[in-house]
Amino acid sequence: MRDRSRGCAPHRRWVSGNTRNPGILSWEDKLYVADPACTAGQPRIRRTFFPGETLSQISEPLELAKDAQDLLFREARTANTFSGEPVSEEQVRAIYDLVKYGPTAMNTQPLRIVLLRSRESRERLVQHMAEGNQAKTLSAPLTAILAYDSEFHEKADRFFPDRAQGIRDMFSSSAEARATTAKLNASLQIGYFLIGVRAAGLAAGPMTGFDAAAIDAEFFPNGRYRTLVVMNIGKPGADHPQFPRLPRLDYEDVVTEL
Repeated sequence: MRDRSRGCAPHRRWVSGNTRNPGILSWEDKLYVADPACTAGQPRIRRTFFPGETLSQISEPLELAKDAQDLLFREARTANTFSGEPVSEEQVRAIYDLVKYGPTAMNTQPLRIVLLRSRESRERLVQHMAEGNQAKTLSAPLTAILAYDSEFHEKADRFFPDRAQGIRDMFSSSAEARATTAKLNASLQIGYFLIGVRAAGLAAGPMTGFDAAAIDAEFFPNGRYRTLVVMNIGKPGADHPQFPRLPRLDYEDVVTEL
């Protein structure tokens, strides 16, 4: 069998076939998957498949390109210091225009975002934050207060026109039901927003160390919005500390199949 794994462009992905049982790899068969990032024209062999493995197993389990996976998850880190590079309104609009498609129950979309760009606005915020969160918030080019709208159902004509009246009726009589729904779904949206920040090539620094009631009184005196998370956004500073990544739980620790 001729080894065709060498050479990047013509053989980025090559499978040796088994003429007797095309779906099964035999002892003579090997699968070479070349790394797209070739060095000096020579691909790195990622994996050799062995007997008993089916050809259906050769495809990558994730559709998202590996570099995008790394950008969003594996190589992304929480930022605690920031460069002086600004975060533009255009970038934030692009982030929101992407992550707004993330699902929420009944399409309620209860997240509300207040952006603090000026030092004056951030000084109003940091007086209500834990001491360890103050300096980095003042140094960030942009800080977002991520809150939920306790009266989200009033926008039902916008987010679910066909069932607007039913949604208003469902939530108008119960502040507790509104709060439960709003907290859960706004928290989902905060997760989407964080990933969107990373998709823009920026770093996010989410924080919950603050006096939420005091922030609400400072920025939302009418009581309609309730703060959930404060997030610093920007390019990491040159002195950004790279602490060792803390361990994540394994699949077996988290997932149970019945």
